Amino acid sequence: MFTGIIESVGVVKDLKKEQNNLHITIESNFTNELKIDQSIAHNGVCLTVIDIKGDKYTVTAIEETLGKTNLSLLKINDSINLERAMKLGDRLDGHIVQGHVDQTAICTNIVNEQGSWKFTFQYDSSLNNITIEKGSVTVNGVSLTVVDSKKDQFSVAIIPYTYLHTNFKDFKKGTEVNLEFDVIGKYVTRLMSLN
Repeated sequence: MFTGIIESVGVVKDLKKEQNNLHITIESNFTNELKIDQSIAHNGVCLTVIDIKGDKYTVTAIEETLGKTNLSLLKINDSINLERAMKLGDRLDGHIVQGHVDQTAICTNIVNEQGSWKFTFQYDSSLNNITIEKGSVTVNGVSLTVVDSKKDQFSVAIIPYTYLHTNFKDFKKGTEVNLEFDVIGKYVTRLMSLN
């Protein structure tokens, strides 16, 4: 379980294909605190640490994960949002995030709002995921509040701290991102479809 509050931005240092899997090696400022078998969200995708060497650790993304997320697009030296799992009893500063990406979206617009940024994302609405005004959504693992919710797109407002401390600063029009929709909204949508 995660909160969507990004702890650190890591750097992709190695990518190795093995059959349908991708081993991703990341340099992080908290690698020395990690252990094998620990869960970490990478751009919002929960992956398990399988190896640690110095200031780098490795995780594996399987074919299903690669097909549903933007991890297959990673390149050496890309920045990646990182969050370790919540500790029981910690404050929930963002919202409940499972680390299970629902689908990807494309950044269609970025507006500098003179002190903040407004990012707009387009997604495939045929997968029955929804956003609501002032509801929660996770973009590349970042817990955000939705503005301008439409059937197949939404916008989020990014404050300078989030812009500087996540990979939002690397986004351009056309950037593909991971989305995890609000877990409560997903259950409500599912229940409504059963009636």
